[in-house]
Amino acid sequence: MRISRRMVLAGLLVGAAFPAVAEVIETSPRPVPRGGRASGGVASGGVASGPLDASELIQAAKLGGAVAYVLMDARTGDLLEAREPDLPLPPASVAKAVTALYALEKLGAGYRFQTRVLATGPVAQGVVQGDVVLVGGGDPTLQTDQLGDLVQRLAKAGLRGATGRFLYWDGALPRLDGIAQDQPDHVGYNAAIAGLSLNFNRVHFEWKRVSGDWQTTVDARGERFAPQVGMVRVAVAQRETPLFTYGRGRVEEWTVASSALGKGGSRWLPVRDPGAYAAEVFRTLARAQGIRLEAGERVARAPQGDEIGRVESDPLPEMLRDMLRFSTNLTAECIGLTASGAPGLEASGRAMSDWVRATFGVSFDLRDHSGLGGSSRVTAAGMAKVLVQAGREGRGLQQVLRNVGMKDDKGKVIEGHPVKVLAKSGTLNFVSGLAGHIVPAGGRELVFAVFTGDPERRDAVPVAQREDPEGGKAWTRRARRLQGQLINRWAGLYA
Repeated sequence: MRISRRMVLAGLLVGAAFPAVAEVIETSPRPVPRGGRASGGVASGGVASGPLDASELIQAAKLGGAVAYVLMDARTGDLLEAREPDLPLPPASVAKAVTALYALEKLGAGYRFQTRVLATGPVAQGVVQGDVVLVGGGDPTLQTDQLGDLVQRLAKAGLRGATGRFLYWDGALPRLDGIAQDQPDHVGYNAAIAGLSLNFNRVHFEWKRVSGDWQTTVDARGERFAPQVGMVRVAVAQRETPLFTYGRGRVEEWTVASSALGKGGSRWLPVRDPGAYAAEVFRTLARAQGIRLEAGERVARAPQGDEIGRVESDPLPEMLRDMLRFSTNLTAECIGLTASGAPGLEASGRAMSDWVRATFGVSFDLRDHSGLGGSSRVTAAGMAKVLVQAGREGRGLQQVLRNVGMKDDKGKVIEGHPVKVLAKSGTLNFVSGLAGHIVPAGGRELVFAVFTGDPERRDAVPVAQREDPEGGKAWTRRARRLQGQLINRWAGLYA
């Protein structure tokens, strides 16, 4: 299922705001030739030249706030360069690298999430003599096509219905309306959390103009199944602002401003009751296959019964690889909560912080597992120390980190370049981070952590504007450029 999952995941991110997608470095992360300052341009072998003075690079970036970084030898842990190494700053999605290490130790590389279907009584002539139960296991990657395939297997085995109820259990994880409470209602990257999730807890909203009227649909779109969803409704309102309004009842009611729609388009919107959403989609798919089930009822405890079907996630390392590549917040939170067993995100973040302290001797203050919340704090020195020790001990992080590649002055990857940059980036409004390994084909491997941030400026942005605040994108471009220039410098001087 990996290709399908990646395609769907990439599609889910279309239309999401940039703070959720922790992008990688964009420009000039190429080694500088040894031997001092050059005037710029490209030297022989496709290696860029550039300035060597870090303070000049930081001044030119004009970020405001703070810039902190640490560079270490990956093998010895020797400190090579540092600036504000012990300054606590928000990690943004760089926190997901810590979550990956935490999950690999607590859950193990062979761990798979399971979503099961139980029957509380025997099956007679295709009918369960009792209840059918959809039991969530906390899988953040469950998708409509997987439920559709599961239902087809049940139908092929002869299932036709039940004498009792259709129940669902979403209590494997705490039920939370969102990861962070300081985000606009409509942003899909601030997903709700539950033990039963579907499509990263988003629905597909599509609109088009027909004969002067708006036609809208809301569905749980996969690649092969697209069941309609009744628990979420979206209406077009004749107005300029606000872009969206949201109301929560038995049905999640959205309105969208007509002025923003053009002639047609689509967007993924968040669902705040993901357990009910998954249960509705399962029932709709089942009825399409001739399996008659009543409307789903949530239960506080998973009933006992015989398993008649299941969906398993990819093994944990593959989930982590996708999580780090696409920076999916829901995956990070569900995996972190499963690893800790804590009743909420604050408690789970504290449990992971305690583990970091006990394992690496580093003090972090983590409030979640994705870095979406702005209150978490880490230091560049601490992050670099974690990466060095994790690499020495073979904890598996380098195997799931993405190689973002060395790039030319236009930000394009130089194909076949011998230097790898295995890194995790993170972006919030006026906060940007990057941490990982610089791995040359030969020579010294380096570990680095760079955190730039202006938390006061971030906190001053009104909640309604946090999807795309004024000046935010330009600030992020400058921060990423600085990260790339620093890697350029370090690779040339030390690797």
